[in-house]
Amino acid sequence: MYSELVLQTDVDLLARLNQVGARIGRTPLRPVTGVFFNKNVRLFAKVEWQQFSGSVKARAAFHIIRAAILGGRLHRGKTLLDATSGNTGIAYSAIAKELGIPVALCLPENASTERKEILRSLGAEIIFTSRFEGTDGAQQVARELAAARPDRYFYADQYKNEHNWQAHYRHTAAEIWQALGPGQQNLHFVTGLGTTGTFVGTGRGLREYDPAIRLTALQPDSALHGLEGWKHLETALVPAIYDPNLADEFLEIDTAEAYEMIKAAKKHEGLLLSPSAAANLVGAIRVAEKLDAGTVVTVFPDNADKYGDILKRLF
Repeated sequence: MYSELVLQTDVDLLARLNQVGARIGRTPLRPVTGVFFNKNVRLFAKVEWQQFSGSVKARAAFHIIRAAILGGRLHRGKTLLDATSGNTGIAYSAIAKELGIPVALCLPENASTERKEILRSLGAEIIFTSRFEGTDGAQQVARELAAARPDRYFYADQYKNEHNWQAHYRHTAAEIWQALGPGQQNLHFVTGLGTTGTFVGTGRGLREYDPAIRLTALQPDSALHGLEGWKHLETALVPAIYDPNLADEFLEIDTAEAYEMIKAAKKHEGLLLSPSAAANLVGAIRVAEKLDAGTVVTVFPDNADKYGDILKRLF
């Protein structure tokens, strides 16, 4: 009787997992023509907020959860635990709520008010960590909790989990390539480094389609920056999934320049971008301006819905 109940629960859980998976990915590739225009250079951005949970992090979160469930490491009797700056935590919480799995998140206490409210509304347990230590400090707290209570927690560890970058390798790269169509010449992919999963996975995937592609990694220009989710690798814990040999070029982005791009994108593109999306656009334009011809692709990880305090200062 017990084994039959467990089997039925697993069937129900897998069915729900498939339903959630159908709502993740397949986001549009949008041409950018208002803040940059060159008839010989095409600039596109993957609009990642147009999927379940509202950010690029839905991809990694889903594949981490899926692999853990299929591997028997996560189920309705265990709590998913991880450190987050916000978006991955929201993705975990939204997905896990659909599956009936509890979530505990180590979150720096200076995360935006909107992020905290969204996480609470999704039923996540929030464990606040030092605002001065960022996600590095949150990771340390999560590791300690996981070590102390392995019976209670499945530690997702997005900074080390191979399913993070593999989600982009298998899906994001393929979506971009299919949307661009055949006959690409002088292709560039540009995006920021946080967990580094988007850059590593998408970059590796696109390089298999086009070995000549140029990959540009972006990071903040200082350790003290306002680009939530981004890492200044020289002063932060480098994620284990990061591949230091992948990028052809590195560019540093100033937070103030990203904030100015938020205003420019609203005026000329009709989009309200998050700071990280605006920073990606700054970097992509910088690459595009150096080309005589070609195609540049970047990622808009999320929009400005969770950045009310910043928008109040800008508009």
